Amino acid sequence: MSTFPKTLPKPRVSPLRGGPKLRWGVLAPGAIALDFVRAMHTHTEQRAVAVAGRSLERSAAFAAHAGIARWYVSHEALVADPEVDIVYVASPHSEHKRLALLAITAGKHVLIEKPVAMTAAEAREIRDAAKAAKVFAMEGMWTRYLPQTDVMMQLKADGVLGDLQLALADFGTRGSTDPAGRVYNPELGGGALLDLGIYPIWFSHLWLGRPKAITAIGNLTSTGVDARTAIVLGYDGGAQAVLSTNLMAFSPARASISGSAARIEVNPWFAVPAGFELVAPGKGDVRIQFVNDTGLGFRDGLAWEAAAVAQHIADGLTDSPLHPFDFAIGVMETMDEVRRQVGTLT
Repeated sequence: MSTFPKTLPKPRVSPLRGGPKLRWGVLAPGAIALDFVRAMHTHTEQRAVAVAGRSLERSAAFAAHAGIARWYVSHEALVADPEVDIVYVASPHSEHKRLALLAITAGKHVLIEKPVAMTAAEAREIRDAAKAAKVFAMEGMWTRYLPQTDVMMQLKADGVLGDLQLALADFGTRGSTDPAGRVYNPELGGGALLDLGIYPIWFSHLWLGRPKAITAIGNLTSTGVDARTAIVLGYDGGAQAVLSTNLMAFSPARASISGSAARIEVNPWFAVPAGFELVAPGKGDVRIQFVNDTGLGFRDGLAWEAAAVAQHIADGLTDSPLHPFDFAIGVMETMDEVRRQVGTLT
């Protein structure tokens, strides 16, 4: 185990400019897709060149708003475009597998918004298809590519925290309660777990790995999606994760990881560009702060993911070295069991 440091390591993130460039196709136009394109166009040299959605009118309006040259009446037309290098899947969760496989079959690289699929079984289908086609495929877990995450992973590798014992994380917020909308509609993969709870579960996997025991309690909305869930994960050696997510209240959205020698407390919202403190417990805690001084906040942070994916592909990779597809499948396996216990997956 390393001694408690006097300074923090520097983040090792892909340069936002000056690296390889990709031509991106967007499936399908929506709020997250617009934020992704804006982040790329504002902070990187990546460019979205085409978009396709459920209607030509919707795609055309998105293209005009986002500064995209071409729009298509069908998803099939976009993946057939020879000037599209990679497809970004930003549809409701229920469409992730179908659209990912459509792009992969067309020989396109693919970045799929989280969660990568509705279930671990669907995620394995996508992984296997990408391997067979020899194209790059990744879940869009953008938090893994943020500067704060890289610095924390350096501290983990150096053993600064000692033996890891407890991960705490929550993510909850209120949004539209429209029963036909994406969040409250079970047919579209609605609910807190798939939309928000994936972040706390991913955080626990990042630090502690796959759990050996999973316990969850929760309840459902009138539409049948999960409204709130509390999760306890148990690990070999006795470590635990205590996690929560909900659609009913604005929670602190904090995360921390505690070890035998030190802990890390991530500022809210932990899933977006943020700071953190490395804390050495004792009388008068010793704290070292990591400050997000990049000027990029909230979904601007998607830019790091886009630049990194371009570099991975330029390096000839078909899987992310930071967020491997099998890691995403492991998270989905935990999600599947939590959803079974809550009652949203049979």
